[in-house]
This record gives sequence, C-alpha cells and structure tokens, in this order.
Amino acid sequence: MFSAAIARKVVSSVCRASLRPAVGTGISRGYRGDAPEPTMIEIPLPPWEERTGESLEIKKKRLLYESRKRGMLENCILLSLFAKQYLSTMNEPQLKQYDRLINEPSNDWDIYYWATEAQPTPDVYQGEVMDMLKEFAKNKDMEQRLDAPNLEYLDKSS
Repeated sequence: MFSAAIARKVVSSVCRASLRPAVGTGISRGYRGDAPEPTMIEIPLPPWEERTGESLEIKKKRLLYESRKRGMLENCILLSLFAKQYLSTMNEPQLKQYDRLINEPSNDWDIYYWATEAQPTPDVYQGEVMDMLKEFAKNKDMEQRLDAPNLEYLDKSS
C-alpha cells in the first residue's frame, strides 16, 4: 500500500515535470497541439533557362532522365512513362514546352495536380504537350502504373 502511494506521487511529479519548459532553451513542450509553429525558410531557386546548343538527341536523353528522377514517386511514374511513349516523336517546340514544364516549377506537386486536372494549369504551361500529358494521365487503357521503370528500360525504343 505504501509503495503504491509513492509510485503515484513519482508518476504525477514526472508528468508535471514533462510539461515544464526546458531550462535555457526558451522552447516549451506543449500538450494537446499547442506547440509553436515551425519557422519555414524559403530557399530561392535559380530561374529556369532554356539550354542552348544542345542537340535534339542529347535533349531527349536529358529529358528522359529528368522525367525519371523526380522529387516524388507519383511524378517519377507518370513522367517517365509519358516520356518513354512520346519523347521520341516530339519536335523541337514540343521538347521546349516539355523541358520548361518539368524543370521550371519548383514544386513537383503542381505538375502532378495540373496533369491530373486536380488544379487548373497556368496559361504559361498550357499547350500541346500539357494536353498530351493530361490525356496520358487519364490512363484510358487502364495500364498498371505502380512503379517507375529503370532508366535502361526507358532508353530502349519499343
């Protein structure tokens, strides 16, 4: 009986101590969601610039690689399969549109939302390539698109 009373006191004092501010840090641990908002730091990205003097063959290989190596898996899958199907037939203006589309926006989610038509596409990215990407994203043939293909597979024409 005596030990149970001591145990309750120890547990309650430990619980109270965990709610006290840490000494010297100026940050207190909150309870029930009253934690301070984290400070977000915006890192400026360099503006997109079109590459000049790049052959069409090199541009297609670069865009194929950049389509596969994205910041998020959803775009890896969508853009790499799109690039596999369409890059080889794209003309120079279409390649320029595609290059700008996948390299200018700093947020990959924007590209995904535009392609899936979850959000309206800004006028600057509207065009033939975006229309092709939106149609591709609909997956009318109900292909299984669960994983992005390897780069070796992508580079082989089929």
